[in-house]
Amino acid sequence: MSGPPDPTHVCVFCGSSDDVAPVYLETARAMGEAIARRGLTLVYGGGGTGMMGRLADGALEGGGRVLGILTEQFDTAALRHARLSEKRVVPTMHQRKATMAELSHAFLALPGGFGTLEELFEVLCWAQLGLHQRPIGLLNTGGYYDPLLSAIQRARDEGFIYQEHRDLFFTEGSPEALLDRIGRYRPPPGLERWLRLDTV
Repeated sequence: MSGPPDPTHVCVFCGSSDDVAPVYLETARAMGEAIARRGLTLVYGGGGTGMMGRLADGALEGGGRVLGILTEQFDTAALRHARLSEKRVVPTMHQRKATMAELSHAFLALPGGFGTLEELFEVLCWAQLGLHQRPIGLLNTGGYYDPLLSAIQRARDEGFIYQEHRDLFFTEGSPEALLDRIGRYRPPPGLERWLRLDTV
């Protein structure tokens, strides 16, 4: 990850399916509204459907700025959000994720599917490897992430994850609480011991 991130830019990962319960769509809109209220810029995948679309709607209707990062594949009228404040188009998914990460000072994951989980775990792995020290939060709407948290705890209990790596992310049940945690975040101590080559 290159260069310092913009301290006002928050990257959000979430689902793009319209075939989800209304509570998820409402939560996404509320997240966008909360980001706008705090004068932050939303950085996300640029989609106009599902939670992605509602997230951007909430931020825009709240007077916020929305930066969409799309690949050429998804830069179509049917898929992109029609009212993005700014749009950036890149050739590949790898570049899309790298661009979102380079611009943002925090990462938030709302409920979502394979893409959301992949994006979440990539930024977690980057934090584990010391490539960034930025906050990573999960919005656990209706306990959506409870099974994942249980799986992560199992990995911790079995020794596959160390506590300082588990502490690289936090969970909250509301958008406001999640944004509050960003301001209070401090990287967990002890991470550097796993990155020192002279200890191997």
